[in-house]
Formats: sequence, structure tokens, C-alpha cells
Amino acid sequence: MEQDSERDGLRLFVERIERLEEEKKGIADDIRDVYSEAKASGYDPKIMRQVIRLRKMESNDRKEMEAVLEVYKEALGMSMAVDL
Repeated sequence: MEQDSERDGLRLFVERIERLEEEKKGIADDIRDVYSEAKASGYDPKIMRQVIRLRKMESNDRKEMEAVLEVYKEALGMSMAVDL
């Protein structure tokens, strides 16, 4: 009996995971559709993905990353900074 209970428990976990994976796939499809709509409206999905990634970051982490990026760009002669 105990083995049946363990099997049922395992089966329930696996079925829950499968349902969640399906939901995740549906959400990923929805997100892809929104990016397509944005692109059709003239927005750049690649840039939108970067903005979303930046918005997820903590403010201090984002500022630090942007500062280091600017240092790297300056070192490579890619900086947008204008000499006055």
C-alpha cells in the first residue's frame, strides 16, 4: 500500500509539473506575440528585451553595469561622450 501511495504522490507531482510547463509554453507564446505586435508598431524587439532586462535589475547594479560598460566603450573608442 505504501508503495502505491508513493507512486500516486510522484504521479501527482509529475502531472503538476507537466501542466505548469504547458502554461509556461503558452505564456512564452503570448510574450512572443506581444514582441511581434510591438515590431509591427515600429519598435525594436531586441532593444525592448534589453530594456526589460535592465528594468529587472536593482538600480545600483544597473548603474554599476552601465558605468563599467562606458569604461569599456571608452577604452575601445566607442564612447558616445562628446569632448567639450
